[in-house]
This record gives sequence, structure tokens and C-alpha cells, in this order.
Amino acid sequence: MDNYLNNIDSLILDVLKEVGNIGAGNATTALAKMLNKKIDMTVPKVNVLDFSDVADLIGGAETIVCSTLFEIEGDLNGSIMFLLETEYSKKLVSLIMNGYEVKDIDDLAKSALKEIGNILSGAYVSSLSGLTGLNMKISVPSLAIDMAGAILSVPAIKFGQVSDKILIIETQFLEGNDNVKGYFLLVPDYDSYDILLRSLGVSTNG
Repeated sequence: MDNYLNNIDSLILDVLKEVGNIGAGNATTALAKMLNKKIDMTVPKVNVLDFSDVADLIGGAETIVCSTLFEIEGDLNGSIMFLLETEYSKKLVSLIMNGYEVKDIDDLAKSALKEIGNILSGAYVSSLSGLTGLNMKISVPSLAIDMAGAILSVPAIKFGQVSDKILIIETQFLEGNDNVKGYFLLVPDYDSYDILLRSLGVSTNG
């Protein structure tokens, strides 16, 4: 069986981009409700990249990032990761805390980031479930702060057995003069890509 990410065609990419757009839009709406503020969003950039290129997209393997990782279970299995550079993480926590300057990612900031990741990823998965008619739920999030190369080694090891590529959705949230750039990494297991695409009406036969 061909791997869909390694042999992706324009139709499949267009479908995945639309899923990314809707998911990111729902995540933005959820963030606005959480902050009780007007949040805008730039058009998400959806790409299929080699694992080795993902770190470069977010500033390089040594860039310190905050990551919330969730397991997806149900009709679709896999993982979803939400990544933020630390400066964007501080800015997002500051927005939640009504402009309070966040100097360090302390326990309070970590708790806030977990909740943010939970709401954003939950909204994303909920929109994916609504689009596909598939039943999905996400686990309690795990938070990690480390160099991008180390963070990305987790999905690379888990998913690298079936593909060296990954679906990544780059989203930019805007609130007044503040902007926060984040990345969703969707990592369904191998069989789940087939299920996902068929549920979206895309033929996966050769």
C-alpha cells in the first residue's frame, strides 16, 4: 500500500488544507471566547513536510519551543501537537492575564499553556470530527518545553516507521497589535490516514 503522505497529490493536499483552514478557524473562535476578546486569524498555511524540515520552519532545531501533545482515540487514532516558540507562549499567556508581563514560563504559565493547548486542539479535533462524521476524543495534554529538535523527535520516532513526512498547519492569531504564531502537527497513525481521507470523500486507491 502506498503511503499517502509520501505520494500525496494536489487533490488530497487541497482537502487537507481545507480541513486545516476550518480547524484553525474553530480554534481561533475558541481562543476568542476564552480571552473574551476579538481575535483575528491569518489564512493558515498547510503543508506536508519532511520531519527534518519542520524544525527549520519554526526557527531551527535549537529554537526553544513549548509543545502540548495529545493522543487522539476513537474512529481515528494518532496524535496532535500544538507548538509555540517561547516568546509567543509568553505573549499568549500575557493576553489571558490581561496584559501582565510574563517573564518566565513558570508553573502558572505552564498551567495556562496546557489549558490553551487543550482548548485549541479540542476545537480543532471537534471540527475534524464534525467534517468527517468520525468519533474522536483527545487525551489530557502533556506539556514540554525544549529545543524544537528534541520536541519533534517524539512524533518522528512514533510516526517515522510509516512516513518521513508530516502534516503541519501554521496559524497566526492577531489581537490588536499583538500576534501569536503557532503550529498544529496532525499525526494520525497509518491506517487512520486512509479512514480520514475516505471519510472526506477522497479516493485512496492508487
